[in-house]
Amino acid sequence: MARDGRRDDQSPTGEKVGKNPTDRGKIGTKRGLLTDGGGVPLGLAVEGANRNDFKLVQATLTSIPVERPMPMPEKPQGLCLDKGYDFDEVRELLATCEFTAHIRARGEEAPAIKHEAGYKARRWVVERPHSWMNRFRRLLVRWDKKVGNYLACLHLACAYTTYRRSGLLG
Repeated sequence: MARDGRRDDQSPTGEKVGKNPTDRGKIGTKRGLLTDGGGVPLGLAVEGANRNDFKLVQATLTSIPVERPMPMPEKPQGLCLDKGYDFDEVRELLATCEFTAHIRARGEEAPAIKHEAGYKARRWVVERPHSWMNRFRRLLVRWDKKVGNYLACLHLACAYTTYRRSGLLG
């Protein structure tokens, strides 16, 4: 028994968590989210906050629940990523999955938005669903210690988001 009454095999923080290097070492979770052009969630992966973004790419791509249509030369499938994913490993993985990589630094998008009429930042397509997920209190603050329970709540939020984006509510 540990001092605080837990058994030794019980983790105090649960699974798939880690110290966040940008938030004073607080324990946290990182979500990898893959969306379509309209912000509808397609794939989801969870890791500890101490993991680099690019290490979640493979888990996120393999989490897509439906079979992906094969990309054609006249209709290639692009994948937009920010500077945190600018590694050769990611580019090789995307090439094997037949994605066209669009990786831009954060500083490159701001001048393009100011100078090009009608230009939209691609990164916000993914940032918006993260914001939608954060409206669920259970997801904003991770209460679940078991990663399966947390992942189930994330999938429920993704299903709700997909339903809302489908326009069936009117």
